[in-house]
Amino acid sequence: MRKFFALLAVPLALLSCSKQYIIQGSSTVQSLDGKMLYLKALKDNQLVDIDSCEVIHGQFEFSGVWDSTMMVNLFMDDESIMPLVLEEGNVQIHIDHAEQSVTGTPLNDTLYAFIHEKSRIDNQIAELSHKESQMIMDGMDHDEILRILSEQAARLNQKNDSLVIGFISRNFDNVLGPGVFMILTSSFPYPIITPQIDSLMSISTPYFQNNSYVKEYMKLAKENMELMKERQEAGLGI
Repeated sequence: MRKFFALLAVPLALLSCSKQYIIQGSSTVQSLDGKMLYLKALKDNQLVDIDSCEVIHGQFEFSGVWDSTMMVNLFMDDESIMPLVLEEGNVQIHIDHAEQSVTGTPLNDTLYAFIHEKSRIDNQIAELSHKESQMIMDGMDHDEILRILSEQAARLNQKNDSLVIGFISRNFDNVLGPGVFMILTSSFPYPIITPQIDSLMSISTPYFQNNSYVKEYMKLAKENMELMKERQEAGLGI
């Protein structure tokens, strides 16, 4: 899940007036005690500090006034721990060795319901290698093992794709859509347009298309796709 969280920070639309946020957190991870935590957001392609606090006996709290709802990252030093939405209301963060969660406000509840479901599917995909080992130990035919696991992997990957595409499309017009798009594309070695991204952009709204991260990503991805096409036509490979 840690990788999935990396570099998630997307600005969102300004509200008409300042709102107050209160974020209360608890942790059972002893290594966090005495550490400073930071809320950071992406601004002009740079991470900037929004707020900070110290973890004392497993408890920490952020509070302040902000004039926009935004997705931010919780950091310890330079390590990203988890994303959350900075929005009006009382936000509850819980961190333990098994998982991290954020609850208490509508967008955070929506985000973490998605993250937990995606983690569940990812864990099922990871379990396929253990299934393969067990099948081998049980003496099953190698070709039969490959057939069964390939079918299961295809179903899980389709389920994963549908979950991500569905979530982004349902949230095109708030910070969650661009935020999860950033998560999706941060795993790529460089900006490219996959069939998944092509499908999303074909149904996306102006709000989503004009998001600064989405706009810059698509610009670079189109340039890369054109360059790859030219290299293929010239017989140079990708």
